[in-house]
Amino acid sequence: MSRLKNKRQIITQTNPRSPISESYRALRTNIEFSSIDEQLQVLMVSSAGPGEGKSTTITNLAVTFAQSEKKVVLIDADLRKPTAHHTFSISNRWGLSSVVSQQCSLEEVIQMTDIANLDVITSGAIPPNPAEMMGSKRMTAIIEQLRRMYDIILIDTPPLLAVTDAQIVATKSDGVILVVDQGKVKREIASKAVKNLESVNARILGVVLNNVKRKANEEAYYYYYGVQDK
Repeated sequence: MSRLKNKRQIITQTNPRSPISESYRALRTNIEFSSIDEQLQVLMVSSAGPGEGKSTTITNLAVTFAQSEKKVVLIDADLRKPTAHHTFSISNRWGLSSVVSQQCSLEEVIQMTDIANLDVITSGAIPPNPAEMMGSKRMTAIIEQLRRMYDIILIDTPPLLAVTDAQIVATKSDGVILVVDQGKVKREIASKAVKNLESVNARILGVVLNNVKRKANEEAYYYYYGVQDK
């Protein structure tokens, strides 16, 4: 099968005028206006559990930021079940884990995509100690270096209730977006995920509701994304 056929569809790229793409742009705008006095540059996206759409959300959010002339890098920091290399059909031989373990330089793992202004850092090889890598001084230094190179840094992490990785990354981020599948996750589970973030003093920008049911005459809206106040 060809590389092109293997590549996953990114709706904000393939159909930027669709209602779903417009919802992603609304999410981007809400983030931009959520902080007037200080810049939100490093944004983490996570979910309570698996399969809630966090990676789809962060990918489309990255594209919408890039489309607004921001220089963007998406980091796949899910060192347990990475997806970015599949989404963009790029190599995962070297990535974030390679840089943190000092096998190569940061510049060597930054990959350009076919979307203007958007670069990707894949996960790299799955390590035996993801949480320790995320909490390392080396990881902090990598983020600080990227701050000088990009306008927006988006970090995809494992689900909050599965492992501690996301909580650790949250302490290094300017803000956190929590993705919740409305039809899948119970309120108490989502509440526990929020409490996990609050326990490390993370700044929760809002919750993205995924798979919200729409009216029959609005069937074009398969998903709805929006930032809500805490």
